[in-house]
Amino acid sequence: MIERSQLVSFLNAELQSDKIRDYCPNGLQVEGTNTVHKIVTGVTASQALLDAAVAAGADTVLVHHGYFWKNEPASITGIKKARLQTLLRNDINLLAYHLPLDVHPRLGNNARLGALLGAENISAVPSAEPLGILMQGQFKQPISLDDIAVKLKQTLGRDVLVHDAAVGDVTTVAWCTGGGQGYIEQAAEAGAQLFISGEVSEQTIHLSRELGIHFIAAGHHATERYGVKALGEYIASNFDVDVQFIDIDNPA
Repeated sequence: MIERSQLVSFLNAELQSDKIRDYCPNGLQVEGTNTVHKIVTGVTASQALLDAAVAAGADTVLVHHGYFWKNEPASITGIKKARLQTLLRNDINLLAYHLPLDVHPRLGNNARLGALLGAENISAVPSAEPLGILMQGQFKQPISLDDIAVKLKQTLGRDVLVHDAAVGDVTTVAWCTGGGQGYIEQAAEAGAQLFISGEVSEQTIHLSRELGIHFIAAGHHATERYGVKALGEYIASNFDVDVQFIDIDNPA
């Protein structure tokens, strides 16, 4: 058991959310019960996740993708009404951390994907802001693009889109989880032979060809499962509270 205010303060301090400009509010987005006994973590605060949290008896939901995004309609109607109604009727807290969870050096989405890749000498690419949004690392031995794609497919449990830029094996890799495909030019400037992100845009493939850097899109949801899961496990290791990660499948 932990008081909501203590949990929020703990997470805000660990993720340094007040230091990062973002497209949404980070921290407590919807207020529920004062005392937290069970937390459900997940990637996105979809209706399916909220329903699963209610069924699991959770009083708090912790996600990477929450609500109240910049430039979205402010009216509480339709899907937004239904989601908020589920939270308020069940007195459930909603906590969300977007960019702060992407860039955290141990628990963040990028940090966890780097660990899954088996990269070493991991560091942030300093030209990309906020620091940690684009990471790079090295492999002990050069690895073929095909072998990396197979490893990602097996690890993430989904097919990946691969563009071979005909530049040979990979020693240095750069990555940005989720919708970070726009960092491909900075990845190439940093000397990477491969850039991995969650999504792909039409121009990404042209840039891959012209920059001479391999590209893999491994899924927005799939590449961002592991930060919030790690954050939940970190909470459970520090407080006497039940934490359950629920993965709502999303092929995107």
